[in-house]
Amino acid sequence: MLTRPVTPCAIEGSSYCRTNKLTKMETVMTLNRMPLSRRAMIGASAAATVAPLRRGRAADATVRIGMLTDMSGPYSDVTGPVGVACARQALSEFAKTNPGIAVEMLVADHQNKPDIAVGLVREWFDRGGVDMILGVDSSAVALACTTVVAELDKVHLNTGAGTSALTGKACNANTVHWTLDTWCIPHSTATAVVKGGGDSWFFITADYTFGHTAQNDTTKFIQAEGGTVIGSAVFPFPETHDFSAYLLKAQASGAKVLGFAAAGSNFINCVKQAREFGVDKTMTLAALACFITDVVAMGLPTAQGLMLTETFYWDLNDRTRAFTQRMRPAVAAGVFPNMDQAGSYAALTHYLKAVKALGAVRAKESGRATVAAMKRMPTDDDCFGPGSIREDGRKIHPAYLFRVKKPEESRYAGDLYTHLATTPAEAAFRPIADGGCPLIRT
Repeated sequence: MLTRPVTPCAIEGSSYCRTNKLTKMETVMTLNRMPLSRRAMIGASAAATVAPLRRGRAADATVRIGMLTDMSGPYSDVTGPVGVACARQALSEFAKTNPGIAVEMLVADHQNKPDIAVGLVREWFDRGGVDMILGVDSSAVALACTTVVAELDKVHLNTGAGTSALTGKACNANTVHWTLDTWCIPHSTATAVVKGGGDSWFFITADYTFGHTAQNDTTKFIQAEGGTVIGSAVFPFPETHDFSAYLLKAQASGAKVLGFAAAGSNFINCVKQAREFGVDKTMTLAALACFITDVVAMGLPTAQGLMLTETFYWDLNDRTRAFTQRMRPAVAAGVFPNMDQAGSYAALTHYLKAVKALGAVRAKESGRATVAAMKRMPTDDDCFGPGSIREDGRKIHPAYLFRVKKPEESRYAGDLYTHLATTPAEAAFRPIADGGCPLIRT
């Protein structure tokens, strides 16, 4: 572990880091310079320190990864510390087989604020020697940061934001969008629900980029299947805690389906209150961004019957179970990585394969060249299986429709989903010609 002078942000999620606008909180993890113990890996966030950022790192072949995530806000359970642990698992596995390549990882809390995120990313890139940002689990933050990444020719591996604009009008040659988006998840969920008879919808929508994009994309799929959207209610994000007025409006609409265009703690609170108001007695509850971490937080008595799509489930097959078993020492009992968190592992694993193929020095010279190498290489990992990255930066893999089990159906810890359907990789994401990505010439 590399030791450097301590700054107030050396500890992830500290009060200083949550309030200081241009946070310098970087958790540094150096691999391949000495054996990495399990204790060092899971304790790095509390013990790691950071040096003053410097310009002019001559002949520096150390690859530096900046993980930008929500460590303390409404998405901290969806991404946050467990996502960081999954990324560290990818680094640890790479270190064991590639002792000649030095890698450092830095972690910061973006606080779901684009201005804070952009300031931090510029500081990382301009003076910190960072080559790639990972996670970036907020649509507004992601769209702001991807512009900076392209400007400075770095790499943006987005594993948490939902907006499909990252592979649409905002796409660039430096960004890869992993895990999910607001086309994939609604396409799987809405199409199946409408075909099953849920042909009239009402939305409760978070008032920010992801919420509006999710509602708009879902509406298209509902209408394509012959369904209708009766209405919607938009709530302020992230400060809303009482959803009673929105739920009463949904009940009064007469719609068969209540679609939640929200994520994180807002989504969880809304579902809990929907149960309290008995909304589930007359409406099917359909999530447009639900994770196993949300289901665990709600508990099966509350979450049962919820329809949702994920692109990773820990109990899906032997490979996903093997990954989860490897993660077990690094996470608390009862925690099961979700698709965003698994995406951090998978995306970083593939990036490091490209770094190895190009050589660290070449990979550091050009983010565009590194992303191009990632696109040329087939993807394969224990979380998502075989896949590929399209020219627009969209990572392609299957999507799975699930229904949350009733408490009496669950046989063991983490047995939470009934698998209803699979959308194959080639059909799971928006057709490349429909996105409007400027990289695509039609």
